[in-house]
Amino acid sequence: MKYLIAGLGSIGRRHFRNLVALGETDIVLFRTRKATLSDDELAGYPVETDLTEALKKHKPDAVIVANPTALHLDVAIPAAEAGCAILLEKPVSHSLERLDVLQQAAQKSGSKILVGFQFRYHPTLNKARELIQAGVLGKVLTAHAHWGEYLPNWHPWEDYRQSYAARADLGGGVIVTLTHPLDYLRFILGDVESLWSFNQHLSPLELDVEDVAEIGLKFSSGAIGGVHLNYFQRPPVHRLEIVGTNGTLQWDNADGILHFYKMAYEFGTWDANPPATKLEQFSPYEGFDRNQLFIAQTKHFIEVARGDAHPICDLTDGVRALQMALAAYESQKTEKLVRLNG
Repeated sequence: MKYLIAGLGSIGRRHFRNLVALGETDIVLFRTRKATLSDDELAGYPVETDLTEALKKHKPDAVIVANPTALHLDVAIPAAEAGCAILLEKPVSHSLERLDVLQQAAQKSGSKILVGFQFRYHPTLNKARELIQAGVLGKVLTAHAHWGEYLPNWHPWEDYRQSYAARADLGGGVIVTLTHPLDYLRFILGDVESLWSFNQHLSPLELDVEDVAEIGLKFSSGAIGGVHLNYFQRPPVHRLEIVGTNGTLQWDNADGILHFYKMAYEFGTWDANPPATKLEQFSPYEGFDRNQLFIAQTKHFIEVARGDAHPICDLTDGVRALQMALAAYESQKTEKLVRLNG
């Protein structure tokens, strides 16, 4: 198959390398040449600077949309109209405008859209979902995710102030850039009914977007929880805790291990000398590293593009995550709880 990659920044390069590693070398590069990385590894691959011409001339089977968030739909809509399979990086856009146009184009042409929430491929997050769906955790009561990064260290080869994550005009901000927990919490626990948020630019970092957010969530199941995001934490942290009537799940992205603290006695009972809590641990497979999430995602995308699989994270999922992110902004602006409609 033939692939077109739009955007050759950090994530675009990762998709490029992973395609090549999986034996897919019929790749066209659509670019504006604004990337801050070296072009050495891209030598020998055809380059196009006009999207209409690139789609017409090369007729790619699949398109990877990895340009800045605010520019996603400028590529995704023409690619959908051309009937290409699409790997659309998260968040799907910076607003809800034109997403209906993308959806209609995909429905008309048969284009399949996979949204790039790579944590859906994490083996131990999937284990957490499996345990919850099997009822092992009992009734889920609370869930909290905490993700803090230090933005200047994120892409050390470039000035963080010029990165898309730091710029409102490119669709940046900590909520939409680190939106993964909003997706994987919904993936694991089901839909969110309502949310509230405090978010603002709080640190000395030179940004024109928010660098911290505290988001409260109420799930349709009745569980409550929250997501904390920031751009200024050192060392970086990414953790998840889910509490149920039968115990607690704790996950740390640093080692990928899921801890299950299982209650050794019935919920609601009292014992002056309760038995010790049982601990089970679930580790990722041997050789697992962060790039394995992207490898798994790329393999799935190849299957989707060939017509052998349906996207496990489709456009509806991507739009739902964006709706939650935008609701967090609305909550801060209005100082009110925001209810989410299906």
